[in-house]
Amino acid sequence: MFYVYVLYSIGFDRYYIGMSMRLQERLFEHNAGKTKSTKAFIPWKVVHTESFSTRMEARSREKYLKSAAGRKWRKQNIRPRGATE
Repeated sequence: MFYVYVLYSIGFDRYYIGMSMRLQERLFEHNAGKTKSTKAFIPWKVVHTESFSTRMEARSREKYLKSAAGRKWRKQNIRPRGATE
């Protein structure tokens, strides 16, 4: 199973979209500062996940969520708790 996930950093009001087969381990890596692109914005929490049976489906969805249309979709559909808007 492949997961596409959206992380949110409350302290910095930032989102991160990623893909992994091991979601919980990947979240730990993000929060442990092991990922260069996310370590400056710790802590992260998972605010959305989707599962796919193939890597190709997951990669396609990840690319969409990172696009302009995907950002618009995120703003309309994902509301992290504790976030100020």
